[in-house]
Amino acid sequence: MYEQMECGEVCKRFHTDEKAGLTQQEAEKRLKADGKNRLKKVREETTIDRIQKQLNDPMIFVLFMAASVSILLREFSDTAIILFVIGLNTMIGVVQEGKAKKAMDALKKMTAPEATVKRNGTYRKIPAEELVKGDVVKVKAGDQVPADIRLFLCKGIEVNESALTGESTAVRKACETMKQEVTASEQKNMLFLSTEIVKGNGEGIVVATGMETELGKIAKMINEQENEMTPLQKRLGDLGKILSKAAVFLCLLLFLMGVLQHRNLLQMLLLSISLAVAAIPEGLPAVVTIVLALGVARMAKANTIIRKLPAVETLGAVSVVCSDKTGTLTENKMKVLKLYAEDKTLSVSQVRPREFSRLMQGFLLCNNAVIGKTELGDSTELALLSMGEQMGISRERLEERYPRLEEIPFDSDKKYMVTLHKDQSQVCAYIKGACDYLLEVCSFWWIGGKIEPLGQIQKMKIRRVMEGMAEEGLRVLALAFKEHVSDWNESSIMKNLVFAGLAGMMDAPRKQVNQSVYQLKRAGVQVVMITGDYQETAFSIAKMTGIARKREQCVTGEELDAMSDAEFSSKMNDIRVFARVTPAHKVKIVKEFKKNGKIVAMTGDGVNDAPSLHAADIGIAMGANGTDVAKNAADLILADDNFSTIEKAVEEGRSIYVNIKKSILFLLSSNFGEIMTMFVSIAFSMPSPLKASHILWVNLITDSLPALALGVDKNDTGLLMAKKPRDEKESLFAHGGWLLTIGYGLLIGAITLYAFLTGGQTYAFTVLGISQLFHAIGMRDCEKSIFQMNHLENPVMIFSFFTGLALQVAVTEIPWLVEAFQTRRLLMGEWLWLLGISAVPLAVHEIVVLIKRLKKG
Repeated sequence: MYEQMECGEVCKRFHTDEKAGLTQQEAEKRLKADGKNRLKKVREETTIDRIQKQLNDPMIFVLFMAASVSILLREFSDTAIILFVIGLNTMIGVVQEGKAKKAMDALKKMTAPEATVKRNGTYRKIPAEELVKGDVVKVKAGDQVPADIRLFLCKGIEVNESALTGESTAVRKACETMKQEVTASEQKNMLFLSTEIVKGNGEGIVVATGMETELGKIAKMINEQENEMTPLQKRLGDLGKILSKAAVFLCLLLFLMGVLQHRNLLQMLLLSISLAVAAIPEGLPAVVTIVLALGVARMAKANTIIRKLPAVETLGAVSVVCSDKTGTLTENKMKVLKLYAEDKTLSVSQVRPREFSRLMQGFLLCNNAVIGKTELGDSTELALLSMGEQMGISRERLEERYPRLEEIPFDSDKKYMVTLHKDQSQVCAYIKGACDYLLEVCSFWWIGGKIEPLGQIQKMKIRRVMEGMAEEGLRVLALAFKEHVSDWNESSIMKNLVFAGLAGMMDAPRKQVNQSVYQLKRAGVQVVMITGDYQETAFSIAKMTGIARKREQCVTGEELDAMSDAEFSSKMNDIRVFARVTPAHKVKIVKEFKKNGKIVAMTGDGVNDAPSLHAADIGIAMGANGTDVAKNAADLILADDNFSTIEKAVEEGRSIYVNIKKSILFLLSSNFGEIMTMFVSIAFSMPSPLKASHILWVNLITDSLPALALGVDKNDTGLLMAKKPRDEKESLFAHGGWLLTIGYGLLIGAITLYAFLTGGQTYAFTVLGISQLFHAIGMRDCEKSIFQMNHLENPVMIFSFFTGLALQVAVTEIPWLVEAFQTRRLLMGEWLWLLGISAVPLAVHEIVVLIKRLKKG
């Protein structure tokens, strides 16, 4: 809006005197009315709020019910274990909360602490939060912009806006009024809060403060994003509701059956409640939490820092990776890749020592950047200095030999920079700038170590080289020079120049990005680039990394705005590059993918990425070069800023989901076996095959270590990454899960009842516990024989099997446990017989695997 207004019109709008600024009295009045120039805090949750949020979960309700039942049954140790699980779950959830608050805190840190303002006609420094709309503010190189400012005086200002807009190079500013409404990244007469002045100085009028600034709009978007449940949380929530309803239904049904059969009401109450407990895998939340925590530890070793536990599993369901370009796919550092001089085009690595010496000399001398402990200056000039260092050329020695006498600064209209140097007894000029313009004013060129006339044919050839570099996405910079300068007048200098050559540079892609993009595509994951940079640059990087193949796959923010919602929805699956987009566009793109049923991961490093990182299912921030705002809005952080780490993270996520699913199906099928044992016996008026204490004991030895062993199992990651991502709505029981749960549950129930009928409660108790231990071994891989599995890869399973077996032996062999559980001691022959019956689930596993193999041929 203000970029389209003349400076006088802006002053009039804010009732400001351009020369004197506001009066102190008026400024105080406005400060009171509009509030301080700072970002509003997100509403802070108390610790109690966070605890309540964690406890408001169906599975937690089930656990509380289980704890209540355990108290009724006087199983106080079991009660303590369940309450410990609830406490652990709650504590971890509370620690992981507060993502939006941290993002807001980081945004606040980015605001400038002080500002130079004109009040009552004099300049003074004040805290930036005391700025008001209409204040006249002075800025200079090195300053952080204290508010959104409309420039009315601009002396060579260049601003680093990469964190806010995604632009990879510094933006040159000017005072001229914009003729039409454009995005923030194209508002050349505006400065924005928190960006950094790289070059020049100037003055302007504050037009927006606090939450009204561009940064404030981003902060508002972060606040408006709601934390959504991950796919695993949704599935576990659904499972919790099903189990709670099933537990209550079974409890009532069995109690009613006992009443109809005239059984002892107290005994039936205890049995029906214990059966309800059997339906609840109370160890499940703990197993899921531990599995995710172990996944976090493994990923930390691979430079991936997880900020939210469920994000580990969600990675495995990711179907779209929306990647920022600058600093994510690229190094966020301009680098010279090609040079053209003396009628030769070479990559920088091919240039021999002292080759292209005149070109190198000019690029280093006509340069104001500084490389030392810190890098200062324009990104293109820094790239030229880095190239010089790479080739072993010292800029300091060149400046000693050819001291600078004068400089004509770069101007956005003229598009060139001139420096004059003393060369023995003469003055030499070096001119660096836009190729089109410099080529027009060159009459000669440097070739074969001497100056030769430059004709139209040679100029056409140079233009073709320039166009070729541009098509490769390179930013092209030309160099010319002039010897024996006698007249230091600019117009005189810029005639009959000698063309020295070209440099093609770009913010190059990171190493291994191509391979990672390929592997993600192979895994069925779509990779999309979303950037604030120009379309040509974006497409070039996308083509180099394998993200896009043709230009039709690119869309700009302007084109996006022109599309209807229906048109955008129909086209978005074919788009691979979104260029010149705003933070609002990024959020819109992420939400549209999610609306189409995709699980979206969004990568980024800048402030402008924070809203979309927060909106995505998985926000991935860069750790080394990312802003605190981006990190705090993300679910995980890549410590090495390596896009390739995402591939490993997806692989880990898929493996974790498979393991959690194995644990859940094992727990439910085992518990279903307990349910069927009790249900059938009561339905057919049989004596109870198990006591309440038996059920709780079996749950203790099977709902813990064996389930955890399945949760840490090793999987064939190559096979996992060859599959498409699972559907967001996919049930935990998909792909035969229900059949497995019911089938093995019926089998465990059947062999337990058989043992009861042949030898009583001790037999049934023993078979029920040990059969579940054998079942856990087969659950490691339902597609593979136990003889093909590498059991040494899972020492936890070996330990859990023998520990469970030892505990089950203890309740029939240790006298005080025999008395407590009302069992009897067993002979060796009986043990061998019961072990054989208990191994039936494993035998069935082998038969099923064999049948599947025969069907596949």
